[in-house]
Amino acid sequence: MRIMSLQSGTSADGIDVCVVDITRDGDALSLQPVAFRTRPWPEALRTRILDVCSDTPTTTGELTQLHALLGREFASAALETSATLDHGSDAVELVVSHGQTVHHWVEGGVAQGTLQLGEPSWIAEATGIPVLANLRSADIAAGGHGAPLMGMFDRLWLSSRAAQSGHSLAAVNLGGIANLTAVHPDGTVGCWDTGPASCLLDPLVQRATDGAQTYDDGGQLALAGSIHNGLLAELTAHPHFHAAPPKSTGRETFTLGWVDSAVDKLGLRLPVQDLAATLTKLTAVTIADSVPQGTQELIASGGGVHNQAMLRAISRLLEPAGTLLSTSASHGVAPDAKESYLFALLGYLSWHGLPATLPALTGARSARVLGQFVPGHSPLSLPAPVRAVNHLTVALPDLLHHPSIPSLEGTAIP
Repeated sequence: MRIMSLQSGTSADGIDVCVVDITRDGDALSLQPVAFRTRPWPEALRTRILDVCSDTPTTTGELTQLHALLGREFASAALETSATLDHGSDAVELVVSHGQTVHHWVEGGVAQGTLQLGEPSWIAEATGIPVLANLRSADIAAGGHGAPLMGMFDRLWLSSRAAQSGHSLAAVNLGGIANLTAVHPDGTVGCWDTGPASCLLDPLVQRATDGAQTYDDGGQLALAGSIHNGLLAELTAHPHFHAAPPKSTGRETFTLGWVDSAVDKLGLRLPVQDLAATLTKLTAVTIADSVPQGTQELIASGGGVHNQAMLRAISRLLEPAGTLLSTSASHGVAPDAKESYLFALLGYLSWHGLPATLPALTGARSARVLGQFVPGHSPLSLPAPVRAVNHLTVALPDLLHHPSIPSLEGTAIP
């Protein structure tokens, strides 16, 4: 089955468009990437997205406009990528659109709702292909957190390796928010949001440079700064870091205003380099503290793998426990594309009537089939449900050489 996935992460860098072929053999799935590209958001639209994601007041009119405008951008990105495909190859059968998360509502450790913008009807109308959207709400309605969803991918991808090695493995996705999956040899799996990755660093850099830079390129600012331990202690006191999983969070919780309040409380005046170093250490500490004891390897993916300061900080904290830090590329999965592969996988599961979450992953009362289908130009016709799958392999012969992937795969970070 050929599936296209569309998503924009919590950093709102752009629309990731991915096309994969998924085949089934018994209880195992094989995912073969066909295309992957990122289409940047128009700058004015990205600013509006980030404003809505922050604590800036907004209106129903603004939300309505963004929902439609983002849907049109997703549709345009889908058509652009479709035009690059070999017309003699199999046609895309399903588009999965995660949309753009603008708010993840958690109160008292319980997820109450979530909102992703990007009306899927624009995608279905433009492509004529059925679209699966609103992927998180069913799990939340069933008592789960609706996030992170990466646990299902990591469970299918890593469970056999953990069982064969006899050691626990973990995977961390370094997006705006970092999420971690722990896969144990006995088949048990846990998954939760550890806290901020780039959702604090990006706006810090953007503010310090008056918008000339939007992220800490390679971690250079952090590497030039010094960690302020008092500020780090104040930030790590946030209750999310001390809550038991399953747990989820979003950039509406971890804002630059939250950092500014901590700085003011302590009466500090810090250069941007020291703030970047401290926020990078915050990410590293909260991830390292989440890795279960005895974990053999932590496999990193997401945009954060390009931040050398972040990787070095995580690696140093893991070293005393003997846990190796690597990137997913050393295991055949392109770090920038892994989350896109996840949404394609979720599309396959939902199309075939299979649940895409488990209570152990999100805290839901029971497993749920995720998402809502929008028909394309033809009536929607789903196949009969199939039996559960237990394994996933990823064939990745070309994307490993994607120019954005770092050259440190499979080794400890110096």
